[in-house]
Amino acid sequence: MASKSARAIAAKVLSTLQVGTNGSLSNLLDDYRERDDYPLIQELCFGACRWYPALDHLLDNLLSKPLKAKESDVRWLLLVGLYQLRELSIADYAVINESVEASRGLKKPWAAALVNAVLRNYLRRKASLESALQLDQNPVAASSDAKRAAAALAHPKWLFDRLKTQRPESLEAICDGNNARPPMTLRVNLSKISRNDYLERLGERGIDATLGGYADTALVLREACHVDDLPGFRDGLVSVQDEASQIVPSLLQLRPGLSLVDACAAPGGKTAAILERETALKCVVAIDSSKKRLARVTETLGRLAFTEQPITICTANAENLEAWWDGNPIDRILLDAPCSATGVIRRHPDIKVLRTPDEVASCCESQQTLLAALWPCLAEDGLLLYTTCSVLNEENQHTISRFLAETDNAKCERITADWGV
Repeated sequence: MASKSARAIAAKVLSTLQVGTNGSLSNLLDDYRERDDYPLIQELCFGACRWYPALDHLLDNLLSKPLKAKESDVRWLLLVGLYQLRELSIADYAVINESVEASRGLKKPWAAALVNAVLRNYLRRKASLESALQLDQNPVAASSDAKRAAAALAHPKWLFDRLKTQRPESLEAICDGNNARPPMTLRVNLSKISRNDYLERLGERGIDATLGGYADTALVLREACHVDDLPGFRDGLVSVQDEASQIVPSLLQLRPGLSLVDACAAPGGKTAAILERETALKCVVAIDSSKKRLARVTETLGRLAFTEQPITICTANAENLEAWWDGNPIDRILLDAPCSATGVIRRHPDIKVLRTPDEVASCCESQQTLLAALWPCLAEDGLLLYTTCSVLNEENQHTISRFLAETDNAKCERITADWGV
């Protein structure tokens, strides 16, 4: 029997993803990484999620009646087909033929005619459908048709509404950034090599890169490549990490002899960046509630040859102090708190499909719990750095304001910078 096609797999993966109980898109794709057509499967899944609100809006206008909930795989097959017709340089006839064939791969032969008709109808009506989706005014002013404005900017309406209220001056820029493909950014290990010297090594390999704009460790590749193509990757000269995360060590005001706790450490990128920045810390404790994810911390630190450093890796909930704290005051605490991840959507576009307002509220409560639990561990004149991957006020300014109101001996040390929103 022939193996299931890339498009059928993408539809099934996305249908499973939307249920919301089986993990992230990256986790669901793990089973297919050895397939020759994995790059196409990945492209279809990530692209359909990236443009999901717009594709969903278009599909609603192409279906004469809604599909039943049990046919979610067929709906996703249609969304994947629309994504290809809108965004990829694949011949229209090939998209339609392969999508029709994929419906049979899903064991839904009845859907073949539907898939053929819907995708051909989109091509016939493409100009009018796309024109109707476009905004004819500033999205901040589009109060009468916020649903269409959200779809036009390819964002879930609940998130569009919050961004519109909280960051009206940056709304379009944030949405455009979220809809872009993420760059591959490297963190150079300055304890082993200078950034300019590593940039020169990349050039010798024919890999084009530019200096990052915010972190003195960052290099941005023109095109993504496999990590094994990066000179010295296995020797710890360089790691892959978004530039925003690379700023963290400089904000912690590190110096030799300090103790530090990374309270939500997995997968270990920030822990490693801290150790690269200051190689003479007294001790470092990396905590995470997921044993599986902590294994990646161990792997990362091993690759970077930090196995001899005074590092403790602990599987625990950070608020459960008895599981990891020895009672000695801690000089620096990094709390990269669990959050909605609304600031890293371009890297994880499945957030547009999965995240809900209720989950944001739950994250806010977790953030407060962690802050309250960790604060008593901090040494006098110590520093706790609170970070999130969220752009929402309730997970940032509001969380800190609430914490300060409830904590008499805490004060906020504001970050002065020319980056951020």
